[in-house]
Amino acid sequence: MATAASAASDLATCPICLDLFENPKSLPCLHAVCLKCLQELCRDMLPGDRATCPKCRKKFRIPREGVDSLQHCFIVQQLADNERERIRLQDSFCDEHKEEQQRMYCHDCKENVCLICFTEKHRNHNSALIPEVADSFRRRIHDDIQQIQSAISSVRERSELDTAEFRSEVEDVNKKVLATGDIIKHFVDSQVNDLLIQLQSVTSESDKQVEAYRLALVKMDEFCKYSQELLDKGRPSDITRAGCELHDRATELLDNDVTAVKYRPPHLTFTPADVTQVQRLSLIGKLTVATDQQSGTPFRLY
Repeated sequence: MATAASAASDLATCPICLDLFENPKSLPCLHAVCLKCLQELCRDMLPGDRATCPKCRKKFRIPREGVDSLQHCFIVQQLADNERERIRLQDSFCDEHKEEQQRMYCHDCKENVCLICFTEKHRNHNSALIPEVADSFRRRIHDDIQQIQSAISSVRERSELDTAEFRSEVEDVNKKVLATGDIIKHFVDSQVNDLLIQLQSVTSESDKQVEAYRLALVKMDEFCKYSQELLDKGRPSDITRAGCELHDRATELLDNDVTAVKYRPPHLTFTPADVTQVQRLSLIGKLTVATDQQSGTPFRLY
């Protein structure tokens, strides 16, 4: 059978959050609900909408001014306040002597004790009345709070300064890395350009020789065509008139015989640099990350 204390505790408990009532509001069905729980229950509803009592499931209409305007349930509020006080008083009673309230604090054992426990076990210990010790603890806790808050402020300020300094260092290193990379790129581009110019020069020289070779062959071919046509179609007088001149031209062409040159284009090869060796080189530089706990941790950039 439920005791009076348990019945009072049930009446002081919200049916939604199952905790002691906070600002209970009375519904038309006379059941009470915490205002914050009621606000959550009707969060997506508008004034005039019908909501359901979480206790008896009866419908009720949300007032035009909202659930805040529902009547405050003073009786339930008093029950909840009484239950809180009862729990507080229960907490102050001795676990061993159920009817005795804890009135002393033992500094040696760091616990609250009743007068019987004090007489039996703590008489020779450093003890004092709980209210007096509580005042001392309040001051100490307040001082601890002040020190912690001061430490938080100091750490936050130091952290902000350190972070700003770190970001500045990151930006500076970033610029240096990019600048060094640009220099390396310039050297590489310069070498590539030099090789391409050299290759273009070789190609141009070869093209000149090919053109000269081609022109010589054209001249010889034209001589043969003209001489053969003279033999095929020319009159004796035409042959005698041009014979000496053609012979001299033939002698000139033979003296400059391009076939004796036996031109061959140059053979080109390219031996790339050993990129595996390049990859192992620290071309850009070395990044060192140093903390207060270590001298430095190197990070290489390739």
